[in-house]
Amino acid sequence: MELSDFGKKFTERSGILDLMDDLSLALQGSEKKYMLGGGNPAHIPEVERVFRKRMEEILKTPGALESMLGNYDSATANASFAEALATLLKNRFGWPIGPENIAVTNGSQTAFFLLFNLFGGVSGEAPTSSAKGGKRKNQRIRRIVFPLCPEYIGYADQGIHPDQFVSFPSRIEELGNGLFKYRVDFNRLEIPEDAGALCVSRPTNPTGNVLTDGEVRELAKLAAKRGIPLFLDNAYGLPFPKIIFEDVHPYWDENVVLSMSLSKLGLPSVRTGILIARKEIVRAVSAANAIANLANGGIGQILVTPLLRNGEILRISEEYIYPFYKRRSAQTIQWIHEAFPKQLEYRIHKSEGAIFLWIWFKNLRITTKELYEKLKTRHVIVVPGEYFFFGLSEPWDHSTQCIRLNYSGPEEDVKRGIEIIAEVAGSHTR
Repeated sequence: MELSDFGKKFTERSGILDLMDDLSLALQGSEKKYMLGGGNPAHIPEVERVFRKRMEEILKTPGALESMLGNYDSATANASFAEALATLLKNRFGWPIGPENIAVTNGSQTAFFLLFNLFGGVSGEAPTSSAKGGKRKNQRIRRIVFPLCPEYIGYADQGIHPDQFVSFPSRIEELGNGLFKYRVDFNRLEIPEDAGALCVSRPTNPTGNVLTDGEVRELAKLAAKRGIPLFLDNAYGLPFPKIIFEDVHPYWDENVVLSMSLSKLGLPSVRTGILIARKEIVRAVSAANAIANLANGGIGQILVTPLLRNGEILRISEEYIYPFYKRRSAQTIQWIHEAFPKQLEYRIHKSEGAIFLWIWFKNLRITTKELYEKLKTRHVIVVPGEYFFFGLSEPWDHSTQCIRLNYSGPEEDVKRGIEIIAEVAGSHTR
């Protein structure tokens, strides 16, 4: 069949498609699989009980289930949800926001697709009758700039134009004890004239890095100076789900688009992405969302609205979600140190948040894409680092030396998966 350029781009192989295919394949067959890939959050019993209780309340309330399932919701946000969330954030952090500053999409992935293509891509004068073939005059590409690379695999293929993204390599800081940390290299960061927005995740997927308050303020200042927004992806951050282990503070101003999500609370299937932004950006996202999706899914919004109003969402984040991931992160790092042979010369990115560990193999004689394929034959699924180094202007050897693993699954699976990684990687060292 004949596809457009858009069709060809969005049907070719991509890192996020490979990732989702692996998740699907893992559910097939009778062999034991060790799922250290993907981004599925942990099943935390105490949190699941809260959601079960909410569903039972909905079922017991006359007409509530029928309304939740049988009525279209807004292309912007459920009114009660937006009011409850805006009130919580205003009371908690003093941000001058209201419901008009809240937009909801069917997952954060959709939110960033809309943002990247609203603020990035082909830009210029409108077509005129005299323009040959209706093409634009003075056509140019507005670019989305990623100041911290590696960055989230799900961003990599979302730009409609192939040259839409530009990334800058992080500065690597060795910390000792087998740890390292990425930092924004402000000495190398040059925001191009055609930039449409800056974008960072905090905590960062894939590495678990958390930008310092100073780094965030500096990026916000640079964006404001250029008259472009800063997209700040807060899917794992504060105030919920609070999978963040550093003493930092959330940040928002009118030039920031802050993204949040219900997924890492333990609700990935309700596909509820949240944007906090100034009113004009909310209106733009909602307009695009109406065209692409008509309306948002309301289940997640209706499920958590009372939890926003009574603060329960903060309690479960503080008492259950944060401690679970903090303990599991430390335990997984211990398992890695116990299992990995010294000849691997590995480093682990300092675990500051999110649900992943990022491992740097300094002396592998194969790429981590090749390691990934070899691990699949042993039924271990990880994510090779190559997919996270998009938008660079020149090759970086470091991009073929890292893997991401998700430590949120069953303990015995994570531990055994790490042992197999140690065996396979250890047999391919220089």
